This record gives sequence, C-alpha cells and structure tokens, in this order.
Amino acid sequence: VYHSSFVDDDSITKACGCPLLPLKTHIKGPAPASDPDKADIVDEAITFFRANVFFKNFRVKSPSDKLLIYLTFYINIALKRLEGCRTLAVGTKAIINLGLEKVPVPGEPGFPFPGLFTLPLAQEEAELLRNYLKQIREETSGRLLNCAYRANGFPNKWWLAFAKRKFMNIVIL
Repeated sequence: VYHSSFVDDDSITKACGCPLLPLKTHIKGPAPASDPDKADIVDEAITFFRANVFFKNFRVKSPSDKLLIYLTFYINIALKRLEGCRTLAVGTKAIINLGLEKVPVPGEPGFPFPGLFTLPLAQEEAELLRNYLKQIREETSGRLLNCAYRANGFPNKWWLAFAKRKFMNIVIL
C-alpha cells in the first residue's frame, strides 16, 4: 500500500479528524493554497490510485492516509461514472453531475467509511468538512478527466479499466 507523504503537522487544521491539507486549486473553498510546484494530496491520490485500488486492507499511518483512502474511493466512483462516457464532453458532464451531489460527512447516511473520521462535535465542524470534501472532490474530478481521457478527447482505456475494481471490497452502486 502506498501511504501519503504528508506527515501529521500540528499547524494543519482538522475537521472530524480529517486534515484540511493545502491544495493547488482555483476552486473556492476552505482549503489553504498550496505551492504550485509541489505535489498535493490530490496528486498523490491520482498517482497511487492504480496501485492502491488492488488492496482490500489499508493500514492508516497518519491522518493524511485517511484522506487518501477517501480520495481513492472517490476516484473509483468517478471512474465508474466515466466508464460509459465515450467522449471528453460527455465525461465532463457526468463528472459535473457527480459534483452536484450532496457530500455526506461522518455520521450521515451515505458516508462510505464509518469510523474513518470522528463524528462532528458541532454543526460548524460538519459544514467545514463538507465544504472541504466538496472542494477536494471537484479538484480531483478535474484532474482525473486529464488522466481518463486522451488529448484527442477519447477515453484512456488504461485508466477506465480500473472502474471495475472494488476498493477495500466496497461495492459502488
């Protein structure tokens, strides 16, 4: 299993035990800005996805690994949505629709990993995590489209083939 290179830092804000790591993004949200020359957690999740998706267990070494697990699962969902999309335009529309869906937080129905993050202590903490997860999902979706489709707009079979995999034996509907 590939683990996140982001170590636990006391200066990083957390919500429900999830570190709000910096992102290289233009999407509005609570994530702090990252150095554009350095890799962020989204880069790690996309880079490690094709290796990590084969594992049925994932031992968490740091809070950043929890976010890596969440993003790996989200990439799996996004690839499932892109599986039937034959062009970049259709794939973009499918990803936008995925981004419009409600983002569940720990303790709400639909959150994929109960126990991965702690339950929110207040509504403000839940909303902070929801907004961060929404922002990071949108950023991941945009970058994933660049991997899942070639420059000519046609699907990249070496990425979309991974839509059939089940990460940690979780069935995606």
